[in-house]
Amino acid sequence: MNIASLAPLAVVLPILGAALTFLLIRHSRAQRAVSIGLLSLTLLLECFLMAAVWDGGTVAVSLGGWIPPWGIVLVVDQFSSLMLVVSSAVSLAVLVYATGQGMADGDKDAPVSIFHPTYLILVAGVSNAFLSGDLFNLYVGFEILLTASYVLMTLGGTGPRIRAGVTYVVVSVVSSVLFLISIAMVYGATGTVNMADLAIKLGELDQGTKTLLHVMLLVAFGIKAAVFPLSFWLPDSYPTAPAPVTAVFAGLLTKVGVYAMVRTETLLFPGDTLNTPLMIAALLTMVVGILGALAQSDIKRLLSFTLVSHIGYMVFGLAMSSVVGLAAAIFYVAHHITIQTSLFLVTGLIERRGGSSSVDRLGGLAKISPLLALLFFIPGMNLAGIPPFSGFLGKVGLLQAGVELGTPLAYALVIGGVVTSLLTLLAVARVWNRAFWRRPADAEHPDPVLLAAPGQPVEEEVLDDEPVGTAGRIGLAAPVLSRAGNGGSSTLVRSTLMPRTMVGPTAGLVVLGMALTVFAGPLFGLSDRAAADMLDRGPYIHAVLGEDVTVPGVGAAAGGGK
Repeated sequence: MNIASLAPLAVVLPILGAALTFLLIRHSRAQRAVSIGLLSLTLLLECFLMAAVWDGGTVAVSLGGWIPPWGIVLVVDQFSSLMLVVSSAVSLAVLVYATGQGMADGDKDAPVSIFHPTYLILVAGVSNAFLSGDLFNLYVGFEILLTASYVLMTLGGTGPRIRAGVTYVVVSVVSSVLFLISIAMVYGATGTVNMADLAIKLGELDQGTKTLLHVMLLVAFGIKAAVFPLSFWLPDSYPTAPAPVTAVFAGLLTKVGVYAMVRTETLLFPGDTLNTPLMIAALLTMVVGILGALAQSDIKRLLSFTLVSHIGYMVFGLAMSSVVGLAAAIFYVAHHITIQTSLFLVTGLIERRGGSSSVDRLGGLAKISPLLALLFFIPGMNLAGIPPFSGFLGKVGLLQAGVELGTPLAYALVIGGVVTSLLTLLAVARVWNRAFWRRPADAEHPDPVLLAAPGQPVEEEVLDDEPVGTAGRIGLAAPVLSRAGNGGSSTLVRSTLMPRTMVGPTAGLVVLGMALTVFAGPLFGLSDRAAADMLDRGPYIHAVLGEDVTVPGVGAAAGGGK
């Protein structure tokens, strides 16, 4: 049996896990074991799927015995399989992190009965979107993950989270309605929503109708991907959620929008019809996003703006319409999912260890927790594109594509990409210098735990009526009271330690980000083949509709690049 025929399990297993964890509401340990176990099994399956298509090419799986284009079809190619593996890897790391945080906090901010089923539904929606072979099933994938994200964003029910959730819901509903209207218009014009079938039939439409459909889909996906000027909602929405929720949102949700843009641009609308607007949007997204990051003092908001900024790099590669540019964009998407998620998880650790995520209140963290400093420094440098990290390699590929295109706008993108990378380094360096390097006494309104020397009493009320060491028994996460002193005298000193169950998955993602550098050669090889196949369109269309179908050639798409 071909392993690729098991592709539906990438969606079914998380849904099954969600049902089981819901039934285990009163058994928290079993609930955590089921969610982590099934997500690990899903990741293993997706690794086999990627291995199956690494050299073998694109495979389509028809559901329910319906022959395409009438039935639901799931398509596994190099691009979708890579996105499945990376997304499930970071989802598993975040789940372990969230489980550790929940145990340490007594599940006050992330109720077990709600979090685990909802989180697995989110993973199922992401997987369904990556595998979808028709526009309506892609819409269903978006709605599954967005419905779950509404719940996750408002966990705890605090005022800021509810307000941010309202903004997020309104923007998401607008983009979803626009996407649904676009699907209806596409079906009305062509009689199909199967993307392989649309790749043939859209070419038969008049240019005006085709352009209208093209623009509507781009706007819908641009909102979901947070492309400027449709990115206004993100910096105010993501930072208010709990740390693990913010991390998985930043790592995955916008990338599903980018994936949809890449898939539809290469398969449904080949050529360079809207490349100029895409280049302008990419340039503005990079520059405006990073300028917004430089104005932030809160690390979570700063990272939210860098998230917007680096979406511009992905659109940059897509707009080149070449194998080099698209391959670099694919590699950069995988890189950014890993690095951005790890940085948000590190920020959650900073907030626990230092008492705040504002750099105005932080200082001396490098001395207090060298491990935390290392966990921030490595992905921070990777995000900024410092050699030899994967961020540098991905950006070099994008800049190479811009230079090869050689138009004035392409050169402007090259310059904008370099400037954005330097400003990202500046933003990361500011966080490092203020939160980790400077003395705690130089911070504005520092947390007393940062100022207290070993054995020195903290002039602040802590853990009323809490016996010494109680918090330590639930994970060493909450402020704990430790005894210090000589002989019979002792004083109570607060020390906020980090649970191993939160540090471990964070360190794992940092190592995964470094592994992208070590294995950059094979990954770029995979990205090159994925880009060539997507621009050629033949492998995808033949996998879905059969080898006897004639694939129309359109400019660059026919030749695999410009």
